[in-house]
Amino acid sequence: MTTEPVVTLEQVDVEFSEAGRSVHAVDHVDLTVNRGEIYGIVGYSGAGKSTLVRTINLLQRPTSGKVTVLGEDMLQLSAKQLRNERKRIGMIFQHFNLMASRTIAQNVAFPLLGTSKSKTEINQKVSELLELIGLSDRADAYPAQLSGGQKQRVGIARALASDPEILISDEATSALDPKTTSQILDLLKSLNEKLGLTIVLITHEMEAVKQICQRVAVMDAGKIIERGDLVDIFANPQQQLTKDFIETTLQLDSALAAVVAQPTVRNLQANQRLVRLTYLGESTDTPLIALLYRNFEVEANILFGDIQILQGTPFGNLIVVLTGEPASLDAAYRYLAEQDVKIVPINPQEVSA
Repeated sequence: MTTEPVVTLEQVDVEFSEAGRSVHAVDHVDLTVNRGEIYGIVGYSGAGKSTLVRTINLLQRPTSGKVTVLGEDMLQLSAKQLRNERKRIGMIFQHFNLMASRTIAQNVAFPLLGTSKSKTEINQKVSELLELIGLSDRADAYPAQLSGGQKQRVGIARALASDPEILISDEATSALDPKTTSQILDLLKSLNEKLGLTIVLITHEMEAVKQICQRVAVMDAGKIIERGDLVDIFANPQQQLTKDFIETTLQLDSALAAVVAQPTVRNLQANQRLVRLTYLGESTDTPLIALLYRNFEVEANILFGDIQILQGTPFGNLIVVLTGEPASLDAAYRYLAEQDVKIVPINPQEVSA
């Protein structure tokens, strides 16, 4: 993947007046998205992520800052130039925004009306797009006859009609059930790979980011509070909000609550420690638990285990009770650290509180 930037936001600020006071929906944000990547921006409702992404195509003009997209300084363009540049930036939305009185084919063709394309060329393009999204057989259907997932596929096809280089997905899976969400995300990943499409994914669900993004930014109160490669963010989150997102996505929070409810965990002995072990890549291939007993006489009682694949890299979490003499436990800790295993002590009383 190239590191050529196709979206660069510099000190972008969006300020609104609300009840006589100034509100920063976006607070002096810097952001770079590279060609061909899927970049996730995650945050809870009201974090400013949708406002931020709408500055890319100037659906929201920033109060200050600079927006450069595909080499163009967007804020310096005339109205006509801006209309042309927006054709290079497709957008899909949470609620599909399809026209109920038009067929699926007509919805997909809509962005091409009034262009230099002939009717034959438009029909050909629509056929190609419906084939691409797997809905060739529904060309003459109307939106009301489609499922939510099918409607979003039509929204994606319509966004691709102008052959954009960038696709913005603004909470496009939020109205869908988990299985359909996964299918739409798989489609977006496929389009990214087949077409070299750069995708900016706006979501409040870290699960969506985990499934297809290479890089991620976490937003809160109009600011990006953390950013980085997906694997790095999951393996070593710095901010509490990021940790909360990840633990919810990996179901670590609910697993931990169930673990600490057990009487044996709430009444650990002096020679026992409750810990979370996090490990990446090659560490997942090493029989670490077996080696702890063989090498250090430390017993490990696994209470929860999970392995995810993030961008092709195995990422594992274990919640375990380690039992052994203090010196043996310390030696086991040092060994685990040498194997690039992150060790997080857990206080059952703090979890239950």
